[in-house]
Amino acid sequence: MRALGTRRAASSDDNFGREGPTRPLPARRLPARRRFRIAKILFAIVVVFAVTVGLLFVLTPSAGQATALAQAQAAEHHIAYPGPPVPAYFAQALIATEDHRFNADPGVDPLAMGRVVISWITGRRDQGGSTIDQQLAKNLYTGGHSGFMQVLEQMAIAVKLNQTYSRPEILRMYAEIAYYGHGYYGLEAASCGYFGRPPDRLTLVQAAMLAGVVNAPTYDDPLVYPRQARTRLVHVIDRMAAVGYLTNAQETAALNAPLGLSDVRGCQ
Repeated sequence: MRALGTRRAASSDDNFGREGPTRPLPARRLPARRRFRIAKILFAIVVVFAVTVGLLFVLTPSAGQATALAQAQAAEHHIAYPGPPVPAYFAQALIATEDHRFNADPGVDPLAMGRVVISWITGRRDQGGSTIDQQLAKNLYTGGHSGFMQVLEQMAIAVKLNQTYSRPEILRMYAEIAYYGHGYYGLEAASCGYFGRPPDRLTLVQAAMLAGVVNAPTYDDPLVYPRQARTRLVHVIDRMAAVGYLTNAQETAALNAPLGLSDVRGCQ
């Protein structure tokens, strides 16, 4: 009996502290009053956003003015408008670098829109990620300025531009009013000025250089800052390969190809 009692005591000691199967804790639900308050806040945000978008569409200028505005800028810079069609290499390089969802987005990038709102709320300056449509709206309608209200206006106009013009028309307007550094406005003037040839005769690497220089035309001017221009060119070609415009072999060939800057300024 003593041994049996000892075994029972040992058995009890072994089981002591063992946890049996535990039941999952019931999910904690927010009080009904708090859920209702959150729902009201979300609804208010949606309403304010919808009203703001509606007002922007009403108050911002018509996209139909874009052609006349582009023509006026071309005349100011003493270049012909409309210029020649945008070459495929230039279009691909510009899209890959500036707005790789250009052919699918509605004129704006929703994620970029969210960043603009957050930057305004937090007081930080984060207005990157502008689409090609937004950049065109910035150059045509807001004088190149990018304050918070101007960015909102650019977004509304970008959607209008997207709804009014085809993708090739947007690219053509963009190419014609862009500044390419060294005093060259418009794709034809830049092509003739840097390379002594019209846009339809540009090589892949030349088209990529022109598409890349519009982001910072003074800093990436290949005649003044060749090292910075080369760095930008490599980035553009890398982006073209990343989005599928170039194979690995084409990328390597482009990186090793001469740029071919002309000693004579202008097309013969």
